[in-house]
Amino acid sequence: MAAADWDVVVVGAGPAGSAASRVLAQAGWRVLVVDQQPIGRDKVCGDGLIPDAHQALARLGLLDAVMEKAQRVRHVRAVGPRGGHLDVPGSLAVLPRRQLDELLLRAAIDAGAVFEQARFEAPLEVEGRVVGVRLKCGEALVERRARWVLIATGAVPKALQAAGMCTRHTPSCVALRGYVHAPSMVGRITELEVVWSKAVRPGYGWIFPAPDGHFNIGVGISESHESIDGKGHKKAVNLREVFDQFVAAHPPAAALMREGRLVGELKGAPLRCSLEGARFSRPGLMVVGEAAGSTYSFTGEGIGKAMQTAIAAADALLAQGEDAAARARYEAALDALRPKFRMYERANRVNRHPWVADLLIWRGRKSAKLRQRMSGVLEETSNPGTLVSLRAIHRLFLE
Repeated sequence: MAAADWDVVVVGAGPAGSAASRVLAQAGWRVLVVDQQPIGRDKVCGDGLIPDAHQALARLGLLDAVMEKAQRVRHVRAVGPRGGHLDVPGSLAVLPRRQLDELLLRAAIDAGAVFEQARFEAPLEVEGRVVGVRLKCGEALVERRARWVLIATGAVPKALQAAGMCTRHTPSCVALRGYVHAPSMVGRITELEVVWSKAVRPGYGWIFPAPDGHFNIGVGISESHESIDGKGHKKAVNLREVFDQFVAAHPPAAALMREGRLVGELKGAPLRCSLEGARFSRPGLMVVGEAAGSTYSFTGEGIGKAMQTAIAAADALLAQGEDAAARARYEAALDALRPKFRMYERANRVNRHPWVADLLIWRGRKSAKLRQRMSGVLEETSNPGTLVSLRAIHRLFLE
């Protein structure tokens, strides 16, 4: 086998790819980060940084740098179909992905990684082991050899398919997001508003306050695809219509759109959730971040878990074991996360039946113990499934 040009090629320069690149470059590895978009590219996302993202950023040594640019927020405001709300405290912030991703990538470069703008075409293989990548740079096809390849390309399945790692082509959920500049709304929308109503069932709407008088507004629809004859098909969902219905049903959203100015266009994106839809590794290759399904299905939050899975992959590689040992260590780390993802799958009951949100808000306003459990869900110290199981719903009437 020809000598490797790099210790690792990381395909994808989002939070997952940049997190793994920074950890490995800091350890002295020769790291090449590849993305088909230039530094500072946009990404459709809610931009919310919840506690798991804060923890991952702290591990990377970047929490203070991110928080200097982010809009700090004190609570998630859960809003029910009848308009009632409950504020759940947590370590929270909002930073648009264009800024977050550039900061993370430049931090990886500062640690010694090299960035190359190119499109991933396929892995290079020798006797069944991945030994590098084939890239398209402009009109030229080039090869970059490496001891390891990490796929961190997000929810779009093309790279997974090319690498032979895709087990489900359709996404778990779909979302539509826009930015609105509305200085008049600063101080009126101050929390991470997550809104459940019939207008967005099965899903939710959101408004997150961002820096400089901007707001991130959007809708997410869970269970957006179904299997027919073994093939995935998109259900009859028009995201723009759902967005308009959300705005009409939620007065703060209507005020935001009326008083503000839409910056750019509304953009849609798929999500891959619950650690499903892809193989995690094969000889010489690992899949990290949302490509591995690192987004929570109930909340649609994925930035923190994307970084967490990537850091787990980097740690496995740095353990200096054989190929099989490194992959086994990484897959064991993901398996350890599965119970949390299953809990959030069960919590999808709220997205399917928004009246459950009304019930939780009603009881939460009366019960400090329940508010504490809801805060624990946000901090990942409590099981969200225990809030929305049939037994838990029955217990709400007794607390």
